[in-house]
Amino acid sequence: MKPGIHPDYHPVVFKDSSTGDAFLTRSTATSDRTIAWSDGNTYPLVTVDISAWSHPFWTGTQRILDSAGQVEKFHRRYGQRKSGGAH
Repeated sequence: MKPGIHPDYHPVVFKDSSTGDAFLTRSTATSDRTIAWSDGNTYPLVTVDISAWSHPFWTGTQRILDSAGQVEKFHRRYGQRKSGGAH
């Protein structure tokens, strides 16, 4: 790798703000806040709004949208386009 052009890649703790779950990984993200981790070291803390612990898809609380109903509603409201001819 070319020296001096890459950002610092270091251990960082990401914490989900809604559930309080945290995980240690490596990242280029920086933060002024720090947290003491279970290994006795202190790491930068980055707070995130959504993680795998709170995302609706991964928690099983995702709503299934009725896309067919939305298409029908659109066609009722705006009508269907006629095919063929000049646009």
